[in-house]
Amino acid sequence: MTTFPDKLKDALRRRLPAQLPARLGVAVSGGGDSVALLHLLAENAQSVSLYVATVDHGLRPESRTEADRVAEMARDMGLAHEALRWTGWDGSGNLQDQARQARYRLLTDWARRNDVPAIALGHTADDQAETVLLRLGRASGVTGLSGMPAARELNGVQLLRPLLDVTRQELRDYLNAHGLDWIEDPSNHDLRFDRIKAREALAGLEEIGITARSLSRVADNLAQAREALDVFTQETARQVLRAETGDICVDRAGFVALPSEIQRRLLVGSIQWIAGAGYPPRQMAVEQALSALRQAETTTIGGCMVVAKDENTWICRELGAISVQPSKPGDLWDSRWILTGPQRSDAQVRPLAEAGLRQLPDWRALGKPRAALVASPAIWAEDTLLSAPLAGFSNGWRAELASEVPELHSSFLSH
Repeated sequence: MTTFPDKLKDALRRRLPAQLPARLGVAVSGGGDSVALLHLLAENAQSVSLYVATVDHGLRPESRTEADRVAEMARDMGLAHEALRWTGWDGSGNLQDQARQARYRLLTDWARRNDVPAIALGHTADDQAETVLLRLGRASGVTGLSGMPAARELNGVQLLRPLLDVTRQELRDYLNAHGLDWIEDPSNHDLRFDRIKAREALAGLEEIGITARSLSRVADNLAQAREALDVFTQETARQVLRAETGDICVDRAGFVALPSEIQRRLLVGSIQWIAGAGYPPRQMAVEQALSALRQAETTTIGGCMVVAKDENTWICRELGAISVQPSKPGDLWDSRWILTGPQRSDAQVRPLAEAGLRQLPDWRALGKPRAALVASPAIWAEDTLLSAPLAGFSNGWRAELASEVPELHSSFLSH
């Protein structure tokens, strides 16, 4: 018979990569889940150097004291610890969403600073189940209902969730059995938050067999379906999508002949490849853009333009979505381009825009839509256009996609 400690150990190993990095970060808030994760990793990953980080959102008076308690715990275990302070909330917008985004940004920045290639997070089967319930309420599809992945890359750092097969209660039992303390966050009982409402609703569903563990298994099943769809989408992308100087040319007839789910995945993946892999556009916006693409119309979505031209449709950056702040040559522009060329102290990287296009009388020979060219990067000295590498006027300059931008077709495996 498998004992309780062995069961946790097996669950942990099942979700962790076969080969862990030599330096592994652990995000520890001080709550029971993350404290248990830290101790389980310390017990079962002895060949790995652990580094602990705590995100202090500063939203409760006790948060600094709680971060100090985690620092003391890490010190007692002989582990390095750093508290990461967030001061970015101005009181507007969705607090939980902004705090979540800030948490991941702070953690991945910390990991890169400390040469830590992966971070373990304490999400449990209960967290997975709550995520599935919340996404059911939003009528999510396969991707949304597949829940949180056991592993994914964010900002160049691998995020690992090795406790997705373990319930919150099992971790509390482990902590109690080892005489370990943890901090109870009062917000875990605040029904103003949707996640806490989902937690309460889940407790009432157990009578009909809907439990944290069963919903977590549903998420696993749908994750397998999502992976199969990702592979098919990637293969299809090679047939109907062509990357051209940072834009995407769509074979419209081939695209329209595809199943609607594959069309949706191709469109969303294309937008994220061009505008950045943040949150995907809302479902209604995606449906409107798909309708425009099928009918050879022009529209905007997620910082991109969808532009019909002849038998193709182009997906390109939207000029109005690009920051008005110029950048220096050699710096990252619009989160994806790096322009290099002759040394000039007065050179700036800005969009080509209409003013630049008027200085390029032969731009139509390129065969690209006007909207794609005006949003492309150009080198300016005041009002003088020095170069527009993607519009056929290089003048000694080059525009290259940054190394972190993936090849178009391979990027569909991550969406």
